[in-house]
Amino acid sequence: MMAKNKEPRPPSYAVSVVGLSGTEKDKGNCGVGKSCLCNRFVRSKADEYYPEHTSVLSTIDFGGRVVNNDHFLYWGDVTQSGEDGIECRIHVIEQTEFIDDQTFLPHRSTNLQPYIKRAAASKLQSAEKLMYICTDQLGLEQDFEQKQMPEGKLSIDGFLLCIDVSQGCNRKFDDQLKFVNNLYIQLSKSKKPIIIAATKCDECVDHYLREVQAFASNKKNLVVVETSARFNVNVETCFTALVQMMDKTRGKPKIIPYLDAYKTQRQLVVTATDKFEKLVQTVRDYHATWKTVSNKLKNHPDYEEYINLEGTKKAKNTFSKHIEQLKQEHIRKRKEEYINALPRALNTLLSNLDEIEHLSWSEALKLIEKRPDFHSCFVVLEKTPWDETDHIDKVNDRRIPFDLLTTLEAEKVYQNHVQHLISEKRRVEMKEKFKKTLEKIQFISPGQPWEEVICFVMEDEAFKYITDADSKEVYGRHQREIVEKAKEEFQEMLFEHSELFYDLDLNATPSSDKMSEIHAVLSEEPRYKALQKLAPDRESLLLKHIGFVYHPTKETCLSGQNCMDIKVEQLLANSLLQLDHGRSNLYHDSANIDKVNLFILGKDGLAQELANEIRTQSTDDEYALDGKIYELDLRPVDAKSPYLLTQLWTSTFKPHGCFCVFNSIESLNFIGECIAKIRAEASQIRRDKYMANLPFTLILAYQRDSVSKNLPILRHQGQQLANKLQCPFVDVPAGTYPRKFNETQIKQALRGVLEAVKHHFDVVSPVPTIKDLSEADLRIVMCAMCGDPFSVDLILSPFLDSHSCSAAQAGQNNSLMLDKIIGEKRRRIQITILSYHSSIGVRKDELVHGYILVYSAKRKASMGMLRAFLSEVQDTIPVQLVAVTDSQADFFENEAIKELMTEGEHIATEITAKFTALYSLSQYHRQTEVFTLFFSDVLEKKNMIESSYMSDSTRETTHTSEDVFSRSPRGSSLDYNYPDSEDDAEGPPPYSPIGDDVRLLPTPSERSKYRLDLEGNEYPIHSTPLNCHDHERNHKVPPPIKPKPLVPRTNVKKLDPNLLKTIEAGIGKNPRKQPSRVPAAPPEDIDQSDNYAEPIDTIFKHKGFTDDTYAVPDDSQNRVIKVRNSIVINAQGDEENGFSDRMSKSHGERRPSKYKYKSKTLFSKAKSYYRRTHSDASDDEAFTTSKTKRKGRHRGSEEDPLLSPVETWKGGIDNPAITSDQELDDKKMKKKTHKGKEDKKQKKKAKAFNPPIRRNWESNYFGMPLQDLVTLEKPIPLFVEKCVQFIEDTGLCTEGLYRVSGNKTDQDNIQKQFDQDHDISLESMEVTVNAVAGALKAFFADLPDPLIPYSLHQELLETSKILDRTERLHELKEIVKKFHPVNYDVFKYVITHLNRVSQQYKTNFMTADNLSICFWPTLMRPDFENREFLSTTKIHQSVIETFIQQCQFFFYNGEIVETPNPVACQPPPSNTVQMVEPMVPLQLPPPLQPQLIQPQLPADPLGII
Repeated sequence: MMAKNKEPRPPSYAVSVVGLSGTEKDKGNCGVGKSCLCNRFVRSKADEYYPEHTSVLSTIDFGGRVVNNDHFLYWGDVTQSGEDGIECRIHVIEQTEFIDDQTFLPHRSTNLQPYIKRAAASKLQSAEKLMYICTDQLGLEQDFEQKQMPEGKLSIDGFLLCIDVSQGCNRKFDDQLKFVNNLYIQLSKSKKPIIIAATKCDECVDHYLREVQAFASNKKNLVVVETSARFNVNVETCFTALVQMMDKTRGKPKIIPYLDAYKTQRQLVVTATDKFEKLVQTVRDYHATWKTVSNKLKNHPDYEEYINLEGTKKAKNTFSKHIEQLKQEHIRKRKEEYINALPRALNTLLSNLDEIEHLSWSEALKLIEKRPDFHSCFVVLEKTPWDETDHIDKVNDRRIPFDLLTTLEAEKVYQNHVQHLISEKRRVEMKEKFKKTLEKIQFISPGQPWEEVICFVMEDEAFKYITDADSKEVYGRHQREIVEKAKEEFQEMLFEHSELFYDLDLNATPSSDKMSEIHAVLSEEPRYKALQKLAPDRESLLLKHIGFVYHPTKETCLSGQNCMDIKVEQLLANSLLQLDHGRSNLYHDSANIDKVNLFILGKDGLAQELANEIRTQSTDDEYALDGKIYELDLRPVDAKSPYLLTQLWTSTFKPHGCFCVFNSIESLNFIGECIAKIRAEASQIRRDKYMANLPFTLILAYQRDSVSKNLPILRHQGQQLANKLQCPFVDVPAGTYPRKFNETQIKQALRGVLEAVKHHFDVVSPVPTIKDLSEADLRIVMCAMCGDPFSVDLILSPFLDSHSCSAAQAGQNNSLMLDKIIGEKRRRIQITILSYHSSIGVRKDELVHGYILVYSAKRKASMGMLRAFLSEVQDTIPVQLVAVTDSQADFFENEAIKELMTEGEHIATEITAKFTALYSLSQYHRQTEVFTLFFSDVLEKKNMIESSYMSDSTRETTHTSEDVFSRSPRGSSLDYNYPDSEDDAEGPPPYSPIGDDVRLLPTPSERSKYRLDLEGNEYPIHSTPLNCHDHERNHKVPPPIKPKPLVPRTNVKKLDPNLLKTIEAGIGKNPRKQPSRVPAAPPEDIDQSDNYAEPIDTIFKHKGFTDDTYAVPDDSQNRVIKVRNSIVINAQGDEENGFSDRMSKSHGERRPSKYKYKSKTLFSKAKSYYRRTHSDASDDEAFTTSKTKRKGRHRGSEEDPLLSPVETWKGGIDNPAITSDQELDDKKMKKKTHKGKEDKKQKKKAKAFNPPIRRNWESNYFGMPLQDLVTLEKPIPLFVEKCVQFIEDTGLCTEGLYRVSGNKTDQDNIQKQFDQDHDISLESMEVTVNAVAGALKAFFADLPDPLIPYSLHQELLETSKILDRTERLHELKEIVKKFHPVNYDVFKYVITHLNRVSQQYKTNFMTADNLSICFWPTLMRPDFENREFLSTTKIHQSVIETFIQQCQFFFYNGEIVETPNPVACQPPPSNTVQMVEPMVPLQLPPPLQPQLIQPQLPADPLGII
């Protein structure tokens, strides 16, 4: 049973391969191919095929187990499947004859028969005989596979007779055929099947093959198979045919001709080779190794097939060739890159044609090597040539190998470079010549087409030489220059007419009447007419200017980076940081000072006497002061000593202060000169910041013999010098003393030094210990015009050059603090430096004690802006006008400068303001004394200013509860300890306000009004010459006034100032009367000329005239108060232009007016505009009639319209100084309030924001919801795809892409055509890139909902406030994921496109910032009527900018890109944590924006203050 169930074994056959064998004499130099045939059949893989097998063996190898002393080899067995699927096993035996390598005779074996008989044996036996593999196996059997011949014996079932049909080696074919014939006879006796294998047919000799075929044809059933072991052709066929003959059940063997079999085999090889080569070509790195690649490919079927057919060696050769090709291709590309980069290198190193025009290439190479930039363009390699070094792998090193320059290609590039320079030089010369020709043609106007000009230059030589493109380019450049110049002049003209714009109403866009008025005034200007051909641009500039008037910020400033706010912030950040750093180094250990180093300066032994007196009062150089012991190190030096400066400051002695002692006018003057030298040395030569901050103390020595005669003079002069130096003055105490110096004096002086040291420490201390830095005694605003032709440090030098200057509170990067002695006390003055446009908010809403208004005497626009600003300033606030020019000589040499300086002084005279001048070429006029008188005047009027401010605030909060007043001014006034003496509290300035030798109005006869200062210089008594007695007023110390403290008001509600002023102006007037643009007519009992208030202080006063002093108005009592020679009655009454029309009323109060009603110059300027736009009547008639009949038009808010967007009231008059009857006010206020509420309700209902409809045709595509325009297969709207594709294909580098507007008609046509045919090609429409860009933006603008949903705007706003940049970006990424899928896909597509546009910013000038400005309103659809939204517009724009910059991070999981300009990208550190500054009205003292950290710069030294 079990035997029957066993599977039958496959039949086994033994084949004996025989053929010519024997010695070299018998068979020739090589065999007939028996071994190769057996090898190829048993082991067909190419790697296992050995073409060389030897029969000459040593005795040891012959006796080994492989040969086993036999003359036959056992090749192993092969299992083969037939066509019928039946397997059989074929054992292969090769009958040969082994030759002894010593005797070259056949080895002796157990079978001594000759080869012919031995080969025909059918029974073979050899115990433990191993399978033969190759010749190398002999003697090393253990290193190869060991397989024994089965059972040590085999029975031969058939014979394969090999006949070599090749040329052979020293063998005659006939002899071989004879041998074969004899062998066949012996084989046939065995009755076994025989097949002839014609071997080496790949080298076949045809007639040999025919003879073999003839031989076989003569035998019965003898088949010839043509084979080639080398190419593996018909090898398997011959064995298979023999098996078929041995197995009668198999069919008749099918013999394939050699050529057919060869073609089949080669086709297999070619196919496998192609597949393998394609596989190898996937390797692109020529550094790859065969070992690495073969390990990766070893399991690939194409790789295995090729290895089996061709072998590893060929595969490796194929791979090596591919790697070499890659390397050569890489070298070729690198060489091409180097050759292409060579012109740029030559342009860098050999750009001068005159230098190289006549040099050969070899000479030029020597010149190149000497260039300093040589190594940035070229690299000299140690080994050459370059393409055989590792430099070819340094892809990041773009430098050109220097040995490459020796090639012919490089020399040709050099020759082309020289020729290019020659032609370019000629071309440039001709272009410039043509440019000069154009400049000579006067009639070329801005915007004039080239076609209108070409006919005038046809015969020009330069025009004929250059190309049409060059001529158009030159003309375009010329046009840009004249257009830019015309636009600049037009903009300058707009600034010159500032009064025309600053009465605009912010409630709505300017009315058509107002625009007509503006055009009527401007149309008279040649600069307006110059842009006649560019009317749209002119209108755009005008609207842009009006827009800036509406929303003045430093971001929208028309001067760009020349904005005064930006320049001031940069200068203060650098200067104040450096100043504070210098002081911190000097005074870092001064908080707990125990040792005081004192430098004592005096003349004629006074210094030594003071030192001796101090030592007398000390114990072992220890001095007791205020309960603390100080070690004193005294260094007295005579003022006449030539070693004064060297002794003052040494490495071992650094003084904390300097005592300057004097006892006569001579010694005082000498002391003043010494201090000037010390400070000049510190500031100009050594730049010593410690010396610049050295505190000085003036001490008056007691002289018994001159006490009654000289002491008052010495005291007065000493006090004046102390005021000039801003240092303490220690007077002689009352009484009589035996010594020159009193203990009280020494202690007072020592306390002053300690206080000064501690003060400097407090200024730089992180936590102030004396006084909060935010507490300023005076708040001054300095205004300057953006773009004025002077440096900011010029107008700030009077403050920054002062040792008492320090930084304001952290974050107030437009302010500085100044510590000055005014009167007898040190005052803290906060100076805030702003542009005029930023100062507008301060002028109305903030408490300001005084204004310093700066203007350039070279620029009419600067004066125009000053006039417009000053007109709206309340006349209670002191003003200092500052004219800036280069030098004093400008006044006499330049009529325009003289006119502007004269106008400035004239305005100052009219409004009783201070006037001075600063010169950029003079260091002398940059001292704080420029503003000393002004500060004194401000301090004198401080109480009245604050009371007026509080009174206005109180009135404004009477009728409203809308806005909470953010802060109240300081409630109590300072305690002024004025001296009883009538002597001046401080000295006059040491020079003329506009120059030592330049006066605008005085005549030589007025020399008596001059006085000599301590240095012998002449200076005028006051800065405005017409005011002859201003010196007495400004330098008199007023009697002590004890004002009633103001009660701070908390939780006070604040009404919008504009609304309140308009209401007050309208109450009490007939509501039926129409408003007027000009002031109302004065009451009949007042003369018409009284429209201009005559400044009281400018009236000539006799010597005995005494000024009344400002007093704080007391609102609680009805009493008359004196305010600078004006009687003000504490009740309400009608006033006109600052004067009361009924002075006899017992109940009235003077409300502050504005300077425009106090200055004829300011008022007449506004009046002149009215005349120009109402020229149908005479000047007086128009002016008077408009006031009486009030046939006016809608007029803007009384106060500055830029700050208070309120409803415009129809009533009102120009002069806000007029008050109303209280009873009538109440009645009309009720009506107004009721009406106002109804208006507000209606306004709220109409507030719903709907985007404007841009299209004027019906569309079933545009304006549809985004979801209706996309599908799952096409998530992007087709129109968007077409537009983006067109832009990226044709105009990605277009300058101003998305910023420059395209033709509106073309945009509409694009959408209309797409509406009719969605398959339309934009290229066929011949439209511009800008038109397509505009149509794309219009598509998103027409969507019912913005692409970025409104629901996510607040989240984006809040996320943008996150300080940490990485956290902020990840939060933004999470918000984007909240988009609707359709919106997300389209948003991703658009942002990706914009990112690609921004990458071309070098050509299209559209950075991510610029693109975000153009695109954020389209993507977010803001409600510009919402003021809250307006305050965050910059933030939303920066969010879109972030999306564009970080596109890869948000949408493609890329890394965060490091953006340039980190200060701009990172949110500034502020309490509100905003990414950018919101557009809100400027507040004071809070700064324009958070203070940025600035680098430390060296200190600017200080002079005498």
